[in-house]
Amino acid sequence: MGLFTRLYDLSLRWSQHRHAPRYLAGLSFAESSFFPIPPDVMLMPMSLAQPQRAMRFATITTLASVAGGMAGYAIGHFALEWIAPLIEEGGRWAEPYSKATDWFGAWGFWAVLIAGFSPIPYKVFTISAGALSMAFLPFVLASAVGRGARFFLVAGLLSWGGAAMEQRIRIYVERIGWGLVGAGVIAYLVIRA
Repeated sequence: MGLFTRLYDLSLRWSQHRHAPRYLAGLSFAESSFFPIPPDVMLMPMSLAQPQRAMRFATITTLASVAGGMAGYAIGHFALEWIAPLIEEGGRWAEPYSKATDWFGAWGFWAVLIAGFSPIPYKVFTISAGALSMAFLPFVLASAVGRGARFFLVAGLLSWGGAAMEQRIRIYVERIGWGLVGAGVIAYLVIRA
């Protein structure tokens, strides 16, 4: 049994833990305001392991993510001067924050909607929305639609695939895992060059 197969089995076992929905909510909230790991890493195995509860998991993820987005908005609106040095000195978030600010100037509501659905770090947009004093209700609406569409799509596809998809992923999990590691190394080398 390979490394990624063991990790895959472990994530499926963890996803059935009785507190897994609470952990999913906590991760979803944190990711929208300050934490770097997306909730998909829990939502996906939970939806695979318990397909009959996938829509419930998507609802939890969406509600917690929107609440976390509101916290990110508050950080940007009320505490930007405290986190600005972290953004500027950290280097990693300076460019995404600058891009998010530019997007808000051009698209506002649509920038939040697209960021909510895409794999772009959502916290950058929530903080930017608060820093630029985007109207709060359109921000919440765009967050709910974008995040909801993403999480319900993920949960729906995985619950639809069910046990057959779980077995199919198990067959290819080593190739997928090592392919992602290889892609990450190549991306790192390209960025460093």
